[in-house]
Amino acid sequence: MSNATQAPAFDRAVDEAPLLARLRAGDPRCFEALVRSASPRLLATLRRMLRSEEDARDALQETFLAAFRSLDAFEGQARLSTWLHRIAINAALMKLRSRRRHPEAPIDDLLPGFDAEGHRLLEPGGRGVDAEQALDDERRRAAVRCCIDRLPESHRCVLLLRDIEGLGTEEAARALGVSADAAKMRLHRARQALRTLLVREGLLDPAGEAAAPSEERRGASRPEARGRGVVACRGTGV
Repeated sequence: MSNATQAPAFDRAVDEAPLLARLRAGDPRCFEALVRSASPRLLATLRRMLRSEEDARDALQETFLAAFRSLDAFEGQARLSTWLHRIAINAALMKLRSRRRHPEAPIDDLLPGFDAEGHRLLEPGGRGVDAEQALDDERRRAAVRCCIDRLPESHRCVLLLRDIEGLGTEEAARALGVSADAAKMRLHRARQALRTLLVREGLLDPAGEAAAPSEERRGASRPEARGRGVVACRGTGV
């Protein structure tokens, strides 16, 4: 295959300067190769964010159009794949904001409760831990996705951006148009709510996630607290 038609090598330690030069020169075969290489990952992200195949494909088109128009402004400080991923997330968030939505359902009934002595109340299990053992990987991934989709939109988005898409807190906050502190609080509540839903669905052992209330209240921004909330998401391929 000639250099003019060779697909871009994403996610590898290669010099992307020649690729950028070809894209900025308007090489149609290079841009087509870029679209082919990047589309699967971007479309997966957009499907998670938008929960609509039609909207996801529309946002994918908007992503590449925005990228093409912004090529001259791209300084190459991040990899092309990372840059496209950020554009796709912004396209998804813009589409979400444009939707007419009913007021969000409250998240409070999914947050942990505490008894009179300050001990955390364990959520009763749904189908039980045995059901988790019976689920194959694909069914488990689908069940976790379903639980994530049941979160209120503002909490679902911050959870997806931080724990699934891998954005940092500051970057997620900027994308959502909120302060870093607000993003941290939403994320903490989203993780707690997701944990409740997973327990109710029998996907998580309620006893295994118990924690003292003082730790829950002061540990939202601590690394160990962040890890507890998404133990069932990571490694599921969601």
